[in-house]
Amino acid sequence: MNRPLQQGASGEYQVVGQNLRTLLYYVVCAAVMPLHVVALLLCAPAPFRYRYAIACHWIAIQHFVLRHVVGLNYQIEGLDNIPAGGAVLYCKHQSMVECITTQMFLPPQTWVIKRELLWVPVFGWGLALLNPIAIDRRAGRSAVEQIVSQGRALFKRGIWVVIFPEGTRMPPGETRRYGLGGAVLASETGVPVVPLAHNAGRFWLKGRLVIQPGTFRVRIGPPIATEGLTPEEINAKARAWMDQAMAEIDTPEVEVARPVVAR
Repeated sequence: MNRPLQQGASGEYQVVGQNLRTLLYYVVCAAVMPLHVVALLLCAPAPFRYRYAIACHWIAIQHFVLRHVVGLNYQIEGLDNIPAGGAVLYCKHQSMVECITTQMFLPPQTWVIKRELLWVPVFGWGLALLNPIAIDRRAGRSAVEQIVSQGRALFKRGIWVVIFPEGTRMPPGETRRYGLGGAVLASETGVPVVPLAHNAGRFWLKGRLVIQPGTFRVRIGPPIATEGLTPEEINAKARAWMDQAMAEIDTPEVEVARPVVAR
């Protein structure tokens, strides 16, 4: 069981220490990112698997620092639910850490993202080389058509497509209507939807820079067969599983803890 951070004078020292450990994480990320982006640019003509391996190396460095310095770790349930072949991953979106965690245990993947992310200097250059489906979220039907067209091509290459169906990061305990883009993609191509729930937002909150120590839970759900289902039916099934899973793993009683070193 994780022990909560102490209160009082010793607790204040722990808070300062956690702030410094978080700062070190950001410094390391910022220091190594340009090196990996340069490597990606040099490997731009290479097959996707080489560029993806470079990105995964950067992600592995981040997780090393998160685990051994910041004290943030994760626990996975449901690895036996990972299907062979292509899939649409419906990922709960609470924080930033899930964006750099699914690569640690799922097949090669890329994301449906807002196109503005590609405009971020350095980071966006590297992201563009990982074959994301970058959409204009105001484009409506044409954005969905883009998701289906590019997603179909990605599945043929064995690459999963990651969707954050809520469309934005949601605070713990909250959700919103699911977008239809991922469900249309799954319905049109016949690939399954794999739902993934987690409570990382309890440790790396939206709008907060300081990362709290502890172990967040990741739960992978059974693949949802999509053939013969409408996009609305696919979303309903995914939403039902996600809501139940979140009710079980994302409770207000979750407390931050002293740094966890080993997984």
